Amino acid sequence: MAENSVLTSTTGRTSLADSSIFDSKVTEISKENLLIESTSYVEEEMPQIETRVILVQEAGKQEELIKALKDIKVGFVKMESVEEFEGLDSPEFENVFVVMDFQDSVFNDLYKADCRVIGPPIVLNCSQKGEPLPFSCRPLYCTSMMNLVLCFTGFRKKEELVRLVTLVHHMGGVIRKDFNSKVTHLVANCTQGEKFRVAVSLGTPIMKPEWIYKAWERRNEQDFCAAVDDFRNEFKVPPFQDCILSFLGFSDEEKTNMEEMTEMQGGKYLPLGDERCTHLVVEENIVKDLPFEPSKKLYVVKQEWFWGSIQMDARAGETMYLYEKANTPELKKSVSMLSLNTPNSNRKRRRLKETLAQLSRETDVSPFPPRKRPSAEHSLSIGSLLDISNTPESSINYGDTPKSCTKSSKNSTPVPSKQSARWQVAKELYQTESNYVNILATIIQLFQVPLEEEGQCGGRILAPEEIKTIFGSIPDIFDVHTKIKDDLEDLIVNWDESKSIGDIFLKYSKDLVKTYPPFVNFFEMSKETIIKCEKQKPRFHAFLKINQAKPECGRQSLVELLIRPVQRLPSVALLLNDLKKHTADENPDKSTLEKAIGSLKEVMMHINEDKRKTEAQKQIFDVVYEVDGCPANLLSSHRSLIQRVETISLGEHPCDRGEQVTLFLFNDCLEIARKRHKVIGTFRSPHGQTRPPASLKHIHLMPLSQIKKVLDIRETEDCHNAFALLVRPPTEQANVLLSFQMTSDELPKENWLKMLCRHVANTICKADAENLIYTADPESFEVNTKDMDSTLSRASRAIKKTSKKVTRAFSFSKTPKRALRRALMTSHGSHGSVEGRSPSSNDKHIMSRLSSTSSLAGIPSPSLVSLPSFFERRSHTLSRSTTHLI
Repeated sequence: MAENSVLTSTTGRTSLADSSIFDSKVTEISKENLLIESTSYVEEEMPQIETRVILVQEAGKQEELIKALKDIKVGFVKMESVEEFEGLDSPEFENVFVVMDFQDSVFNDLYKADCRVIGPPIVLNCSQKGEPLPFSCRPLYCTSMMNLVLCFTGFRKKEELVRLVTLVHHMGGVIRKDFNSKVTHLVANCTQGEKFRVAVSLGTPIMKPEWIYKAWERRNEQDFCAAVDDFRNEFKVPPFQDCILSFLGFSDEEKTNMEEMTEMQGGKYLPLGDERCTHLVVEENIVKDLPFEPSKKLYVVKQEWFWGSIQMDARAGETMYLYEKANTPELKKSVSMLSLNTPNSNRKRRRLKETLAQLSRETDVSPFPPRKRPSAEHSLSIGSLLDISNTPESSINYGDTPKSCTKSSKNSTPVPSKQSARWQVAKELYQTESNYVNILATIIQLFQVPLEEEGQCGGRILAPEEIKTIFGSIPDIFDVHTKIKDDLEDLIVNWDESKSIGDIFLKYSKDLVKTYPPFVNFFEMSKETIIKCEKQKPRFHAFLKINQAKPECGRQSLVELLIRPVQRLPSVALLLNDLKKHTADENPDKSTLEKAIGSLKEVMMHINEDKRKTEAQKQIFDVVYEVDGCPANLLSSHRSLIQRVETISLGEHPCDRGEQVTLFLFNDCLEIARKRHKVIGTFRSPHGQTRPPASLKHIHLMPLSQIKKVLDIRETEDCHNAFALLVRPPTEQANVLLSFQMTSDELPKENWLKMLCRHVANTICKADAENLIYTADPESFEVNTKDMDSTLSRASRAIKKTSKKVTRAFSFSKTPKRALRRALMTSHGSHGSVEGRSPSSNDKHIMSRLSSTSSLAGIPSPSLVSLPSFFERRSHTLSRSTTHLI
């Protein structure tokens, strides 16, 4: 192999691939220098040698380099050819040559002469950081691989390996011939060999040779580092590189999914039985025997190898996952061979033995007979979703399992010979509680703990924020129910009919109120996060496949396990009700059970109320994110979103006629927003999650108390589905009319207006909400919906918007439209009052300027004369109508 060979450089000199020899020489030289410097008794001082930079050929023409050298206060000279070097050589200077191209003949001549050569990025980097020029025994072009330690495997062509090693040295990297813990990256040309297996076990990134070549192409980029995740991940060796897979025993859907995953992870797949296949992935729970005799070169592996490789982001060792026939003992192993870190079968076997021993101890001392299926009366109840028969009863001992999971049952009192009905229900309550605690332990130890572990092979599977969203307060719920289970166990083992079960749940009622709402309220978000991450992150999908197939999960998915806390409290309430029925009236526990049931109902009511508030707050946050410029004071604990209505503006208020307007009705205010004409880029949260861009623009947040009347516009041929609001803003002296047309048929106009009036009445403390609605003719308020959706109307609105933009662009003083109209009307009146006088040339010039401005605004100058009469007529009509309304 080329790994152990001596490398020959292009200049004819030989050097070992392991650069530790050079490092040791540098260390020895530095030690000698320290020893010389420490001898203070030496009479003669050694002469000081000054560093001088020699800019070779094109480097001397770079103004940026010259400025950088002046910044770090290093002297420099320019050199056009190697022949000039003899005249520049002096014992007073340590010459450092800056060469633009490390491939030309000048560089080779300097390298042969043992000159110190660096690249322009080194000088620029030192100038940027204010550091002196670094010393290197090799030519150093840039620092893209500084502090990186590389090792190579699988290269058979010596020339290619020499080329890669040289480039790494030019970028500041270090090479090690043998793989050890100090190696930061393994550059592999194949997915086999001892170095590859050790790198996988240590979680060392395994890179393609293209990584080095691409990094060299970016050698002139300042602050570029080849180890940055975004760049490095493009060139990582995929798990199934050089692998050709076929599948046996899977459904068509599963097989299609696995084939797609194979291609995504750098592999190929072929039909079953193809001789070119390197791996046969078998569903070991279905396939009992192979349909053909596999060749010696074919790896026949279980599906856990497939998903494990994806999860670790590297090809797992096949020997740990070889498929065995059904009659072999290997198939009977129930413990997983896969770990997120180094696979360790001995540790797993030891844990399995401890678990089995613990289970045997619990079985020996447990006073309970085998569990029976819950009675049919619970199967139709609200708590029946907790199907106890489908969950494993064995205790979990996976990693650092809490003591409550492995605590053995006590046996201080023998089981009563004649078991009462109350004892039977109490026993079922304990069994379901113990089973529930085991489920929570499975969630924590099998899913949450491995995902939170540091140093996962291939990096973190999920971000910490995603883990928190998925599991929420599960550990807190687990702690509370572990205590409840322990108390129930003490009570059942030391059974007495007078002992109180209700006191146990009353004791922990406050803890239940604290722990359950945060999880139950955000369960849907947890579920959505799991589904989204499983689709977007193949490693998480593989992680779920591996762990959900383990016996601890009882063939249930993570989502199915996480729904158990949502179902648990109703199930406990039903069992306590059943227990109360079988408790004698004279038993003091009867009243205590009633209190316990009441406390559980209060907890569930608190959860429901908290969930309602949470959902209401989430809806408000969605509005804030959707509406650009939405006021911050919209967020309030007492506020809730009632209805959203899509409309079109029919007047000049609150925006131009024909604009799409969205109304958000809250219990005390009305948010008015229009559709954005230009959508900005996506919003990215600090956690990296992206939100869609805001599609609406805020116009006005109106308190419902400002709405004086709600006008139901009658349906006519020119007016459909229209309504109006008569509003009195605090800054206006007169009423303002806002008219809209509803564009959606999902909510009838009558229902919407009644809903709006009811909340307006609640806000102004009036009982007669119906008196706020007034039916009006569209002609009375000049409201019509004719041609709102026509092409001509849309084109007219577009032209109007464009003309406004042009007007603003040509307006230097930004004169408001009202002020301009007032000035024009005043000017017209003053000119009309002069007896028979014609305008002067200066007046004509002013009028022409005003006329041109008005024409830009899309308003012909002759019509300006009729503006006062129009506003008078419109104002008179509106005032007459509002007077009649009020």
